[in-house]
Amino acid sequence: MPWAPEYATVDEIRELIRIDDDADDAVIEAALSGASRAIDHACDPRPGHWRQFGRTDTPQDRWFTPSRRGYSAPWRDQWVAITDDIASSSGVLVAADLTGDGSYVEITGTTLLPRNAGAQGLPWDSILFTGSSMPIPPIIAESVKVTAEWGWPDVPGPIHQACLIQTNRLIMRRDAPFGVAGSPEVGSEVRLLARLDPDVETMVRPYMRKIGTVLE
Repeated sequence: MPWAPEYATVDEIRELIRIDDDADDAVIEAALSGASRAIDHACDPRPGHWRQFGRTDTPQDRWFTPSRRGYSAPWRDQWVAITDDIASSSGVLVAADLTGDGSYVEITGTTLLPRNAGAQGLPWDSILFTGSSMPIPPIIAESVKVTAEWGWPDVPGPIHQACLIQTNRLIMRRDAPFGVAGSPEVGSEVRLLARLDPDVETMVRPYMRKIGTVLE
C-alpha cells in the first residue's frame, strides 16, 4: 500500500453504483481521490496536516519538535515528540540535535507510544524521552529526527467503507449542480452539502488524531 493511496478501487465503485462499462472511469478516479483526501483532512485537525492511511515503501527521515510531558511526578523528567503515524516499530531510529547546531546524534532507549499500538494493529504517534536515562533534546524546532516507515499497517475497514460512501456522494454531485439530488415530489431529495457524508463522519471519528493527548 503506497503513501496517500485511494482507499477503494474503481471496480468497487462500479459495483456499488451498478455500472458495467468504463465510460465513467475518469469521473470515478477523480471522485475516489477527492473522497480519500477529504477523509485524510478530516482525521487530522491540525492546519496543514493530513492523517493518511497508506504507508511509505521504505524508511524515511522526518523531523519533529519535542515538548515536556508534565511538570509534576511521575512525568517531571519526561519529554515527548509528537510524530506522524509510525507503521512499524522495526528499524525505527531516533536522533536528536542536542546542541542546537544542526548535528544529530542517535539516542537509544526511547519508547514508542501508545505502548499497546502494535498489539491493536494501530500505528505509534509519539516518542517518549526519559531524562533520567537519556539525553533530552532542547525545545527548538525540529530537534528530533526520526527514521521510520510512516503510515498505517493496513487501511482500516471503516476507512475503506467511508471512502466508498463519500465517493458515491461526489459522483452524485455531478448530476446535482445546485447541491440537491433526488426529487422532493417522491420524497427522495438529498442535499449534498459541502461536508463529509454524516455516515462517513461517524465512521472516521474514531480515527481522528487527538492532538495534545499522549497515551501509554
